[in-house]
Amino acid sequence: MSEENVRDALGKGVVIEAVESMTGAESIAPEHMGRGAEPATAYVPRPIAVDPRVQQGFEQLLFRQAAMLDAKCWQDWIDLFAEDGVYWMPAAPDQTDWAGQPSIFAEDRLLMEVRMGRLLHPNAWSQAALWHTSHLVGNVLVEELHDERAELYSRFQMMELRRDDVRHFAGSYRHSLVRVDGAWKIRLQRVDLANGQAAFDYVIQAWV
Repeated sequence: MSEENVRDALGKGVVIEAVESMTGAESIAPEHMGRGAEPATAYVPRPIAVDPRVQQGFEQLLFRQAAMLDAKCWQDWIDLFAEDGVYWMPAAPDQTDWAGQPSIFAEDRLLMEVRMGRLLHPNAWSQAALWHTSHLVGNVLVEELHDERAELYSRFQMMELRRDDVRHFAGSYRHSLVRVDGAWKIRLQRVDLANGQAAFDYVIQAWV
């Protein structure tokens, strides 16, 4: 296959051009191609000013959500979602939907309950070992606020312990909230992992 054909096949992928007198990084400099024409643009929130009591209420919602996950109170956590609520973890930061391309998570309430049932099963191998998580949520910003809906942005860190192995996950949350019977419910929780494309020894068992 010619070099031109290889480039066409790989598109914007990494192409290593062998240079007899060079090795390692030198062998692909200075004309190597990176991963994609442009790096994925990071999402930058646009916060608005809100009443401090409203801000605190939203923060408490996110803090309670994290505490429920760490306590494995999964049904209580699922109940924070609206009936049409979705938990979505895209595979890439520039992903705009979960219908046309694969995601790490894309679950409505039914699929959340299926996952919960698997985690709670007596024979669930992932839960047989010592398994705990600890979430830290902060930098909560309100981006939109209306009578019946709101948009939030926040950052998170999560430590996961399984036996003697510790893994860390980090990234951002974006919550789309709707008011249902006077209470805020989650219509969409988008989770963008900073290390979502890293290699993991085992798959993510529960929600991050």
